[in-house]
Amino acid sequence: MINEILPRKNVFIRPPIANVDCFIIVVAATKPEPNPDIINKFLVMAEKNCTDIIICINKIDLVTDEKRKSIEEIYQGLYPVACVSGVTGEGIDTLISMLKDKKCALSGPSGTGKSTLLNGLQSKYTVETGVISKKTKRGKHTTRHVEIFQTEFGGMLYDTPGFTSFEILEAEEDELQFLYPEISSLVGGCKYDNCRHVKEPDCCVREAADQGKIHRTRYQSYLSQLKEIQEKRKY
Repeated sequence: MINEILPRKNVFIRPPIANVDCFIIVVAATKPEPNPDIINKFLVMAEKNCTDIIICINKIDLVTDEKRKSIEEIYQGLYPVACVSGVTGEGIDTLISMLKDKKCALSGPSGTGKSTLLNGLQSKYTVETGVISKKTKRGKHTTRHVEIFQTEFGGMLYDTPGFTSFEILEAEEDELQFLYPEISSLVGGCKYDNCRHVKEPDCCVREAADQGKIHRTRYQSYLSQLKEIQEKRKY
């Protein structure tokens, strides 16, 4: 029975969900190794839809502190970062404090431990978990559809299917720079007003990337996404 139709705050194609307050982008510290290009595409999608973002680095029990910090430093200062282990429970309380009273979607590549993490974030239901493929070193799609769970700490959690690639990039060429917070903060400081931050002279974004103020993986993702958008325009 439909009792009421509420206004739609936002809607996403992948994952197929709506009315989300926050995306929790789950990144595995290892098994599988993080794929910055896929993660950054997802971050661009979330930015375009004006959704809050939390980076959750999972499986920290399997790596050294040095490896964890090398992943964490990519996103520090850009988004809230929670380092957790869905298996041991380390860091779960910190993550819960970030999610209280929000509608949050657990999203990210296959095999990053989203379902295991969900089991640690709520106790009413047990979600099926999977293993990493020995052949491809990638995760298998344990979650095949979206499920919504009410939590004891308030709010809701959306469990979404994982993916091994992310082909949908809805951003336009002239707006992509504004969907990278570290680049957006520098817009207007280049020599040319229409600077795309690729090869143009006196570009403050390229200078920041050369100086390490913009992480190299983030800048490389920006360049590859810009090229992808330009290629699509040809067709």
